[in-house]
Amino acid sequence: MTQEQRIHGVLAPVVTPFTKELAPDPQRFLAHCRWLLAQGSGLAVFGTNSEANSLSLDERLALLEFLLESGIDPARMMPGTGSCALTEAVQLTERATRAGCAGVLMLPPFYYKNVSEEGLFRFFSETVERVGDARLRIYLYHIPPIAMVGFSPGLVERLLARYPGVIAGMKDSSGDWTNTRIMLDNFADSGFDVFVGSETFLLANMQHGGAGCISATANVNPAAIDRLFRCWQEADAGEQQQSLDVVRSVVECAALLPSLKAVLARYRKDPAWETVRPPLVELDAAQVQALDQGLDALGFAMPGLNAG
Repeated sequence: MTQEQRIHGVLAPVVTPFTKELAPDPQRFLAHCRWLLAQGSGLAVFGTNSEANSLSLDERLALLEFLLESGIDPARMMPGTGSCALTEAVQLTERATRAGCAGVLMLPPFYYKNVSEEGLFRFFSETVERVGDARLRIYLYHIPPIAMVGFSPGLVERLLARYPGVIAGMKDSSGDWTNTRIMLDNFADSGFDVFVGSETFLLANMQHGGAGCISATANVNPAAIDRLFRCWQEADAGEQQQSLDVVRSVVECAALLPSLKAVLARYRKDPAWETVRPPLVELDAAQVQALDQGLDALGFAMPGLNAG
């Protein structure tokens, strides 16, 4: 896979719908993926806002197989395959790579804190060696506010030196633009693609050589985010960025993941979308009302949703 063939742009960490029995709902999942693709978004299934760490290995594999069997283009997918268990990370990564996915998004093993750079290097080295597939493209998922284990520039440099091309990039969800700039300045010329973890930083990322964004709110506002990615050099790019920021501020006024599901429940006219797996809980009535009022004030819409 050449640099030009790599995935760029906007990807959604696709929210996972559940049945009333709290089982993953493949049909609703597929419908949402199809709508996202139609709106210009790629699919970072099994991300943070997919409740991926509330899904078992078998559940993630089954959902991936269902998408593939349903005709979803693997070249538009970057599944999350990180796990605290090396063997699970390898199994998920191997399956996604064999299927032809554009890459995999890998959390570091996050349970043990204050682990050494050497330990993290060994984890990713073992993954690469055990998968043993030249098509493998790993995007490092840097989210220290949640994982509390991250990727230092030194670790990135070491991984790139050992596995050039395989270590393809990073999703930086640190929320720290200074960190993103360090990654861009140090590694972008080495074929290391940097995606920001929020569209709030999308314009800045594109202006400094970034690859796009992988953002929770791409689940509900994908076309507008994709437009900024494609038109970031246009005169109104700053205004587009401000509009995206306003929508995001409304959606994240409460816990982000239940908020996303509340938005989908409303605009799909399907209350089943509100269901989250414990320990998460859905929004309460007051929070839903505030969310609805905020979106209504913006004239927010999700065109083509029911055609998904």
